[in-house]
Amino acid sequence: MQEPLFRRSPTEFPIANTLPSPILVIGTGQQIVYANPAAEQFFDTGAAILLKQKLSDILPFDSPLFQLVAQARERNASAAERDVDLSTPRHGERLADVTVTPLGEPDGTLVIAFSERGLAHRMDRQLMARGAVRSMHGMASVLAHEIKNPLAGIRGAAQLLEEQLASSDRQLTQLICDESDRIRGLIDRMEAFGDTRSFQRHPVNIHEVLARVRRVSESGFARGANFVENFDPSLPPVAGDRDQLIQVFLNLVRNASDALPESGGEITLTTSYRPGVRFGVGTSGERVSLPLEVTVRDNGAGVPPDLLACIFDPFVTTKARGSGLGLALVAKIVGDHGGVIECDSQPRRTIFRVLLPIAPNEETQ
Repeated sequence: MQEPLFRRSPTEFPIANTLPSPILVIGTGQQIVYANPAAEQFFDTGAAILLKQKLSDILPFDSPLFQLVAQARERNASAAERDVDLSTPRHGERLADVTVTPLGEPDGTLVIAFSERGLAHRMDRQLMARGAVRSMHGMASVLAHEIKNPLAGIRGAAQLLEEQLASSDRQLTQLICDESDRIRGLIDRMEAFGDTRSFQRHPVNIHEVLARVRRVSESGFARGANFVENFDPSLPPVAGDRDQLIQVFLNLVRNASDALPESGGEITLTTSYRPGVRFGVGTSGERVSLPLEVTVRDNGAGVPPDLLACIFDPFVTTKARGSGLGLALVAKIVGDHGGVIECDSQPRRTIFRVLLPIAPNEETQ
């Protein structure tokens, strides 16, 4: 009797071996009988070990993938699902699009193809968003020229008028000054999106960045919050600009602080190393590795579902008086570092996850 197709030597399947998507083939009892190189990288396990395991050995017993496998076997037809949760304690939280296809073999052999498109899609979306926000630079330049100068005149006139008014009437002149400052600050933040200057990348200790962010936060806007740190002490340095990274995480912690309940507010900072797969970005086919993960979690009310998909777009905000530029600027800086940011939110559990590339083998500065 002829062996099932994928039990043969992997060298007989050059196409599967060269595919960028992780592919597993399982036989009777969910035994893994084939794994291409991309699957080895995806599961961070060599093929020799994978072929000795079952699907249940590499994924939690309650993984939605098992329902998809059962569906494909029952219908003897392909079954596909987007954003399947493949989270494990070893690899952390991650989503992937999964397709399960029967091979038509007597023993019910199935091909499982994975595509971590959740992250890849967000990376593509951030690349487009970076272009979109940079197009604001022209508008911001016009605003700076046409508004800043007369705005300064209005503010100066209000200050002169304030000197001639009774104290009971000075509230209006102070309101004019405050609103002038607010508009000027808004224009300054818009101009920041158009900053296309390159910056020097150095190895940066992300834990020193987070320590600075925590000190600043606890002495100011997050004075009443309880901070929790879950750090991987062996984390390699990130390639980037220290000051810009401080700005990123300061904004994220400020966002978390603003969302906290009046009592019992908690902000958790976590770092971990995820030696996962490389991701194809854009149409260039360039593949990037983002193994360094930093998360900022809070137990606030959460992001409204209708805003979650566009939370990093300019002028999108959950705050009554927010400008909607803070998270957009964060996404731009992270993108300029070659990284990606994503948000997962539900009531009392909002997580901002930043994935960054590591620095070359150099001394941390």
